[in-house]
Amino acid sequence: MWPLVPLLLLGLLRPCAAGALLTQCESPTDGTIYKYQAKTLNGSHTVNFSDYKGKSVLFVNVATHVRPGNGFVPNFLLFEKGDVNGKDEQEVFTFLKNSCPPVGDSFGNPINRLFWEPLKLNDIKWNFEKFLVGPDGRPVMRWHPRVNISEVRAGIRKYLLELYTQDIFD
Repeated sequence: MWPLVPLLLLGLLRPCAAGALLTQCESPTDGTIYKYQAKTLNGSHTVNFSDYKGKSVLFVNVATHVRPGNGFVPNFLLFEKGDVNGKDEQEVFTFLKNSCPPVGDSFGNPINRLFWEPLKLNDIKWNFEKFLVGPDGRPVMRWHPRVNISEVRAGIRKYLLELYTQDIFD
């Protein structure tokens, strides 16, 4: 089967809006994640996402307080904190959001809760919103933060199985 590389990018809160809690990313957006990069959490080196060519990657906007330590040892790469919405958002998140329809149907009450401008319909809603990127570097699925991780896992497994069986029969 295709390898799945779990990848978490740290970011500040970012919203998104518009209906379903899972969307399929079939946007005609040009490009791939391969032209982007990020620094590791400790800043020791920069990782080019082109290193993940041929692999499926899960991007997750995690809470800024999630850090290794106190017995927590992640089995995935964590990247430094950065904006996922607003005028200073990281370019890879701009690409991901433009490639997938928004999830959820509102930001809730944005008064005194949202800390970026400008607000956009496809902004990341909250911590733990997820994007699955296929082995071709293009986004495949986007999950709302409230989606149970078991549903995310099932969606990823289904995608990988379809990808694997497609390769066998092609």
